[in-house]
Amino acid sequence: MKFIVNSQQLYKQLQSLSGVLANNNTMPIINCFHFHLEENRLTIKTTDLATTLVAHLEVETGRMNEAKEVAVPSKMLNDIMKTFDDVPLTFNVDDNNHAIEISSGQGKYQLAGMDADTYPNMPVAEGTHTVTMSSTAMVNAINKTVFAASNDEMHQQMSGIYCEMTPEGTTFVATDAHKLVRYRRNDVKNEESTNFILPKKPITIVKNILASRKEECEISVEYNNTNLFITFDNFYIVCRLVDGRYPNYEAAIPKENPNKLLLDRQSFLNTLRRVSIFANEATRQVRLSISANTLNISAEDLEFSNKANEEIPCQYEGEPMDIGFNAKFLTEMLSNLDSEQVLIEMSHPSRAGIIFPYVEDNEEEKCDDILMLVMPVMLAN
Repeated sequence: MKFIVNSQQLYKQLQSLSGVLANNNTMPIINCFHFHLEENRLTIKTTDLATTLVAHLEVETGRMNEAKEVAVPSKMLNDIMKTFDDVPLTFNVDDNNHAIEISSGQGKYQLAGMDADTYPNMPVAEGTHTVTMSSTAMVNAINKTVFAASNDEMHQQMSGIYCEMTPEGTTFVATDAHKLVRYRRNDVKNEESTNFILPKKPITIVKNILASRKEECEISVEYNNTNLFITFDNFYIVCRLVDGRYPNYEAAIPKENPNKLLLDRQSFLNTLRRVSIFANEATRQVRLSISANTLNISAEDLEFSNKANEEIPCQYEGEPMDIGFNAKFLTEMLSNLDSEQVLIEMSHPSRAGIIFPYVEDNEEEKCDDILMLVMPVMLAN
């Protein structure tokens, strides 16, 4: 098995594939990249058993009559690849003992490969349904929601992004019980209604690969009862869907919210970042004291005698109110909105606040909409 490949092109693919690798693998074979060479096409695969990512790369080969494969230690290959400038590299693999020799001009480097026959097989796309979407739609859906998903391994259903597809559009939801994001798109449709939970790790890997691209592309999303299959450009990813039933998120969204606060998003975000420096590190609590034209944002850490408050102008309809929030949750939400202004709707200091990007009635209709919910924290009066 012998081929010549550009060092930078190979390293770029390896970096994308490395996101799948786990640090606590007990099987040595899945600490490797699986190389499969057929004609002038090198297919590289990596897996953590739940997620498999595949990338394709064009290489130069000599005369070869049959496909060849080998498992290459990922850490050592990554370490050597990142030291090369933009140069051609020659890989020469001994088919008998799987020894791998890499040649680059004046240097030769040899590492021990493994028999690729023991590398885990990935699931086959059987009985699947297919949906297509743009890379922009996929990246936005993940960016707007993934930060709100739970990190609690005891609640697996809430650790992913809930995807609800209908003939009218698709809704993406993420929550950790303290915050919730509902993101809808009317340009991603499915012929029949269905729903499933997307796991956070592989979806984030897909988003990172797509976000690094300069050009938009079309993505094919296939799914069945157990797995998701995503194809775009030279990548193919297979991941196991999260098992279980997603919580009834609609029941958590208050319907009657008479108190409405309109703010400049960037000004609010900057003030929160300053004031929250003085908040208690455990609770990250900030107090919003709201009146007709003024919002006072304050924080206090009694243990260290730290205190801060700042006023910003606002437009407010409703009764004067003091309400507390976790500053970290608020800043995450505001950072993932694009509008110049935000509208916060509330009903009571003990009930959730709802955040929307504020859109003027005469603005062009968008293909997406978003709602963010954040639970309040109890204020010490």
